Amino acid sequence: MLSRVAENLYWFSRYLRRAENTARLIGVGSQLQLDLPRSARFAWRPLIDTVGVTHVFNTHFPEAGEDLADAEVVRFLLLDERNPSSLLSSVEAARNILRGIRDALPQEVWEAINDLYLDIGENGERGIGRRYRIDFLNRVIDGCLKVSGLLSANVSRDVGYRFLLLGTALEQAEMSTRIIDAGASGLVTPRKVDDLETFQNLQWMAVLKSLAAYQMFRRHVRQRVNPELALRFLLQNEEFPRSVLFCLERAQTALGGMPSRPQVKKQLDRIASHVRRAKPALLAAKNPAVFMDNIQLELSALHGQFAEAYFKG
Repeated sequence: MLSRVAENLYWFSRYLRRAENTARLIGVGSQLQLDLPRSARFAWRPLIDTVGVTHVFNTHFPEAGEDLADAEVVRFLLLDERNPSSLLSSVEAARNILRGIRDALPQEVWEAINDLYLDIGENGERGIGRRYRIDFLNRVIDGCLKVSGLLSANVSRDVGYRFLLLGTALEQAEMSTRIIDAGASGLVTPRKVDDLETFQNLQWMAVLKSLAAYQMFRRHVRQRVNPELALRFLLQNEEFPRSVLFCLERAQTALGGMPSRPQVKKQLDRIASHVRRAKPALLAAKNPAVFMDNIQLELSALHGQFAEAYFKG
């Protein structure tokens, strides 16, 4: 397979998963804001930090303070083309990639991603408002899942499919750490100190829901949500497809069927080992943000090594 095609398949799957997680994050944040009592305040600013575009936001909105309205944040994360991680930017990038490699994937995949792009263009502005936002985001998520389903059901399990799997696994691992980071960043601020634990647990429930993990958490853990249990499930569960460890192990499996690149395997094994050895109780007692930031840096280094090993030349 040409390195150009391999790189495009890898990035196509990354952009697709990034769009889905962005929609999930905003959807659960919107729902949590509606469900909170008046005694608590929901902060939208941490969501910008969650997706790693703080510098871009501050560059284009230098006068913006910490107390941002939901519409400002939602528009920036959904539709602002100056934001390279916005929903629109991600879907547009996936669509542009696919236009150049349409022969590598089934025609139905192109039709589905094109329909999703057109829907965002036609209804995205309407979806900014609270009244129609959840319906719009659910359609986006369904559109992304449709593309993922077509890839899973209709693509041969050759080396190209392994690049799709690796892109999906690494993007989901990174987005999961970012969403976990958001759960520890104080999205909800109670007015009374006595309510802190209650609202903290409510916030972690929202994190689980943003990763479509709440029902599986209840099935596997069978205890009430708290920071330690949520962290353990989202970091280390080996059976839930969006947990960080599951994604890393899936990447290890995909990498095993590709031409050997020892430095890439070593870095991937190192990250998986760090996640496996993490102590959720200790992370919950402190601020898990530092650990999540370190995993994100290691994943970024892995991407660099992966690109150097497979996409150069």
